[in-house]
Amino acid sequence: MRHFWVYVHRYVGLFMALFLVFTGLTGAVISWDHELDHWLNPQLTKVKTIGPALSSIEIAKQVESRYPQVIVNFIPLFVESGESLEINVSPRVNPTTGRLYETGFNQVFIDPVTGTELGKREWGAIWPITRETFVSFLYKLHFSLQIPEMWGTDRWGIWLLGGVAILWTLDSFIGFYLTLPAGRKIPPRAALLTAGRSNSWRQRWWTAWKIRWRGGASKLNFDLHRAVSLWTWGLLFIIAFTAFSLNLYREVFYPMMSVVSKVTPSPFETRPPTALHQPIIPVLNLAKVIAKAEREAKARGWDEPAGAVFYAPNFGIYGVQFFYPEDEKGSGGVGHKQLYYDGNNGQYLGDRQPWKGTAADIFVQAQFPLHSGRILGLPGRIIISVMGIVVAMLSITGAIVWWRKRNSRREYGLLRQRNAI
Repeated sequence: MRHFWVYVHRYVGLFMALFLVFTGLTGAVISWDHELDHWLNPQLTKVKTIGPALSSIEIAKQVESRYPQVIVNFIPLFVESGESLEINVSPRVNPTTGRLYETGFNQVFIDPVTGTELGKREWGAIWPITRETFVSFLYKLHFSLQIPEMWGTDRWGIWLLGGVAILWTLDSFIGFYLTLPAGRKIPPRAALLTAGRSNSWRQRWWTAWKIRWRGGASKLNFDLHRAVSLWTWGLLFIIAFTAFSLNLYREVFYPMMSVVSKVTPSPFETRPPTALHQPIIPVLNLAKVIAKAEREAKARGWDEPAGAVFYAPNFGIYGVQFFYPEDEKGSGGVGHKQLYYDGNNGQYLGDRQPWKGTAADIFVQAQFPLHSGRILGLPGRIIISVMGIVVAMLSITGAIVWWRKRNSRREYGLLRQRNAI
């Protein structure tokens, strides 16, 4: 049986290796996406003008008037002094082609004091890769491999990496099992502490946690693959599982959670999305949905002001977020309080409150904070950044282990043939 799992671990690992190198290295970088983007593109993200900010809603109207082929789908309602107003937009349908306009941009940056446009860009653009698009290119590469739209959907890369994450999650248990000493069953805990034979088993397993720095290149490579996997196994499992849950949330994770526990559905789970090129253009404008949300928040006793509003075109849903300016990223990376409304008739659709709900609700909310490390703040982001490099290293050392053993088996086979002759 052990030989079977060695075989499975070997070839599943080889299949995943290139994917994990890409996602590991990009993950190490995008842990600092906001900081890097602001550093690379101060011409878009910084302003020097001083004075009261204009209404974000009025600026959004100006953007839609200037670019009638788009609708605003996200806008902050306040910005920090010295920061630009970053507006996200999505294309309308071109009546001539029946498909979305190819606008070449999905973000517009505005000086909030003067209303002057600082620039625009396409977040996640595949080509050309410029200073403006570099960080977002890596971000999108991390979770979708930048695989373009085919057959009416742009989720092929997301599904592929979600499948890889499932394999990775399962393979993490196989890899752990293979670190255990062969030839004997795992002794009970009491035996581990008392029996001499069990102590020998424990000593033999302890060698799997060690790195032979002076044992030569081959032994060092093998030990790095095995020992580092053991020392970081818990973190590797969390990253693998949350990668699966985030990429295959609607397709697998949410249905699975609904079977095993009680999950409170959001409007995005109860309403199916439209086709990619069939967005729902809202009837209700931004100002009206914000006013409705503010009245509801006040009735609930929420103290936080409305901080941002977004619109999901393929669901026809508005979301109004409530948070203080200093808490823009949300508590532990889980996001903000939100109220949802129908984009056509303004009907209230539900809410989302961080770290509240059933145990399953909180577990679902924790997936991104765990995957990004933001659940632990700055230390968590540092850990995830380091783990991205570890994931890439483990994939490369695993491939080297396979290559060397393959060459050894070939040489052994040739030697047997020569001896037979």
